[in-house]
Amino acid sequence: MATKVLKCNIKKESGYLYFIDKDGDVAKAKMARGGKKKKAAKKVVKKKVAKKKVAKKKVVKKGKKKKR
Repeated sequence: MATKVLKCNIKKESGYLYFIDKDGDVAKAKMARGGKKKKAAKKVVKKKVAKKKVAKKKVVKKGKKKKR
């Protein structure tokens, strides 16, 4: 448990957290409240460059010549 060291005439505001900072002074910070979500950062999607497809050459089979 904590013990009270000194009584001060500080008026507390609702929504703030009061604490002793590293210099030994009384400081306040806005309290984070649940339920509010931050907007997600937009993801930068790099577009993929499509590689050109090489058309395959058709293989023509040489067959027997027809006689007339």
